[in-house]
Amino acid sequence: MVDVATGTAGGYQATERPNRLFVMACLSLVVTAMTFAIRAGILVQLGDEFALSGTQLGWVNAMAFLGFPVAMMVGGLVYNAVGPKRLLMVAFVGHVIGLVLTILATGFWGLIVSTFFIGFANGAVEAACNPMIADVYHRNKTTMLNRFHVWFPGGIVIGALISFAMTRMGLGWQSQIGIMLIPTAAYGYMLFTQTFPPTRHTETSTVANLKALLSPLFIVMIILMTMTATTELGTGQWIERILAGVGASGLLVLALTNTIMAGGRFFAGPVIHRLNPVGVLLASAALSALGLFLFTQTSGPAVYLAAIVFAFGVTYFWPTMIGFVGEYLPRTGAVGMSLMGGAGMFGVSIWNPVIGGWLDGARESAVSGGLSGMEADVAAGQAVLGRLVVFPILLVVAFSILYLARLKRPEHAAEAPPVGVAPIR
Repeated sequence: MVDVATGTAGGYQATERPNRLFVMACLSLVVTAMTFAIRAGILVQLGDEFALSGTQLGWVNAMAFLGFPVAMMVGGLVYNAVGPKRLLMVAFVGHVIGLVLTILATGFWGLIVSTFFIGFANGAVEAACNPMIADVYHRNKTTMLNRFHVWFPGGIVIGALISFAMTRMGLGWQSQIGIMLIPTAAYGYMLFTQTFPPTRHTETSTVANLKALLSPLFIVMIILMTMTATTELGTGQWIERILAGVGASGLLVLALTNTIMAGGRFFAGPVIHRLNPVGVLLASAALSALGLFLFTQTSGPAVYLAAIVFAFGVTYFWPTMIGFVGEYLPRTGAVGMSLMGGAGMFGVSIWNPVIGGWLDGARESAVSGGLSGMEADVAAGQAVLGRLVVFPILLVVAFSILYLARLKRPEHAAEAPPVGVAPIR
């Protein structure tokens, strides 16, 4: 089977099918992304049906982001022992249980429990697939991780458009949740009929992985990961509420930004090779800050221009942060990649209720200031966006320092790979 990253067989036996494995991983990520998009699309419906405040909706959202890092941290620790297939089985079962329980939910606590299951399943997908893809395509890790993560924005586009269309058709939130069982069944079928290759090019000693986590660089990247994830996902989960009243559909903005992200990630290779991962992250932070600022200054059709700028900003954040660890800190192995993703989602889980509280407080302030209806919604949304822009501004500073620091140490571009692991090319 030809390795799509290198154009060679990549050392795999004829009976192994890494390309089919990659397709299955991408399909599982589509399901993960659809849960984010459709939940964002039905947030208003859930609030109305169950009389939930913005803060309560924030806690429901937070469960998805909390379940995710729990699964990633646990998955990272057991990956070397159980392998990616068993972790993906856990993801499949979690998706089925979470989606069914969401459909059957009758109030706040039902949504809390079901959303945690979905979040845990989403985390298990990443815990299994990131190190598996880094190993299978070890000669081109960051590029292939970006291609894998095409299907997070791709799945969000699919989910956002489905939610938008079903809402216009008058179909309720239960139907929108239920439709996600179809791609879940598809990746489940592929999972149970696929043979997984053994790990060949990654440090598989969990003890060695844990020791490598003490690197100061890794600790810094963990902190920055919470900020990149909140910039991207914290904004995305609330975009429908934040943009209420400005004359633009939050779901269509979500679809537009994620279409751009999908295209950018698919063609990530030339960008990464030209700028290097740190340069890509610095440019991403600058564009994200500009995009969020433009959101606070625009209304009507101009919002879509702000969305385009913001989309180019957040396109490479998530996969390049994880790829950075694979390229520059390979001894951290599956544990390092999982902790990076887990830290990102944990950060968003903390900030989600805060963002919901910001919206509630900003709207109350707008109403007390004499505004009402859509005018109050616009004022509240722009106030929240003004707070969110602080995250990418801080990232610009941090990545500038990291970029300059690594320019002074070109000989330390990456750790020496562990014994038996192919060098980075």
